[in-house]
Amino acid sequence: MASLLHQRQQQQSAVSSYPISPRSSPPQRSIPLFSRSGLLVIIALLIMLGVIFPLTDLSKGLFSSKANSLSRWRDYTLSEAVNFVAKNRTVIVCAVSQPYLPFLNNWLISIARQKHQEKVLVIAEDYATLFKVNEKWPGHAVLVPPAPDAQTAHKFGSQGFFNFTSRRPRHLLHILELGYNVMYNDVDMVWMADPFPYLQGNHDVYFTDDMAAVKPLNHSHDLPAPGKKGRTYICSCMIFSRPTNGAKQVMKKWIEELQEQPWSKARKANDQPAFNWALNKTANQVDLYLLPQAAFPSGGLYFKNKTWVQETKALHVIIHNNYIAVRTIIKVLLFFQLKT
Repeated sequence: MASLLHQRQQQQSAVSSYPISPRSSPPQRSIPLFSRSGLLVIIALLIMLGVIFPLTDLSKGLFSSKANSLSRWRDYTLSEAVNFVAKNRTVIVCAVSQPYLPFLNNWLISIARQKHQEKVLVIAEDYATLFKVNEKWPGHAVLVPPAPDAQTAHKFGSQGFFNFTSRRPRHLLHILELGYNVMYNDVDMVWMADPFPYLQGNHDVYFTDDMAAVKPLNHSHDLPAPGKKGRTYICSCMIFSRPTNGAKQVMKKWIEELQEQPWSKARKANDQPAFNWALNKTANQVDLYLLPQAAFPSGGLYFKNKTWVQETKALHVIIHNNYIAVRTIIKVLLFFQLKT
């Protein structure tokens, strides 16, 4: 499996004051597997199939087993953590709560195969995750208070899921203000190749399309035209930003849009529509870059268009496991186990 994640020594700095906000629920990102029962089934299957190392015994898997005092991590700041893990002024970030630790482990295995694990920073959304990761891999997890109620595997579209994901732009903005490039990934992704060669040029923000419609291989890298709802359908699952004024403007606008579109029972918000509104409203002032669809396909395309997958087989870089119901998860896990 993957090589051991490397330990390094530690350094220091501060914390973001940007407020947290809400989001709204696009049908294309409906993910049945993110229910409590779905997660239990997936975790069991992952462990049974051997695709991940159980987090009860990570000392034999990806993480280092060096003993470490856990209490010190309560005061560990985001700026200290970023300064510690960054390489070439770049950090790869994910946000994880305890129920999603198996996804984290699987995602890390794929990144380790591409030799980029050292620059990974886990933003823990509960203290259990903070302590678990730092116990096994010191310095690679940080908690930005206040921590939401993250002990539950929140269902997509729920208020808990909204509270969890709406913190994302605040974290990214803080890292940009510290002067670092930042790549954000959801942990239901698998790296099939190194994505960094695709981050060409000096654009402010790079992102992927969440649509399943096939684009030509030489498609434009401009922000696509808005859809029926008056906005685009860009995925908030994979974002790369440089520490430019333009990228910071997008993150600030994303936070504003989340505040204007809070979660309610009638309008079950999430972060993705707000991200799209932020892109649409800043497009004339910011240098935006749509990554190639063949390299960064949505799950709606990758798992539902077998002909396209065969035609673009050698081009896939990061696969997003969205649009997948629990009943298809065994097939998907077996496929990635064989592929990797």
